[in-house]
Amino acid sequence: MNPIILVMSGGAIGAALRFGLSRALPVSAAGWPWPTFAVNVVGGLCMGVLAIWLLRGDSSAEPLRLFLGVGVLGGFTTFSAFTLEMAQMVQRGQTGMAAIYATLSVLLALGAIFAGMTAAKAVWA
Repeated sequence: MNPIILVMSGGAIGAALRFGLSRALPVSAAGWPWPTFAVNVVGGLCMGVLAIWLLRGDSSAEPLRLFLGVGVLGGFTTFSAFTLEMAQMVQRGQTGMAAIYATLSVLLALGAIFAGMTAAKAVWA
């Protein structure tokens, strides 16, 4: 299948999932951005599992990497919303919250990737 179609269709699914989560976890204008925080941490976990699964090396790896990794997870997670929310916190004078949000987002998403990789290795080792 055409790589562009794989990425586009996966991206549409990921974006729809992120939109659904943003409706399920609404946030007030000055509150903690739970939807973005959640998608980036969950996306890290899923990417860790996917990375280990793809490293198993079967012949279907590249189309699945494009569809799931670049498309679905690329559309699901969001760096642009993360940075916008941090900028809005700073503009509202919530610099402490912005710093905590940035730190926790990066550390927990990174930790989630390693947790996903560890779990996947335990399953497929």
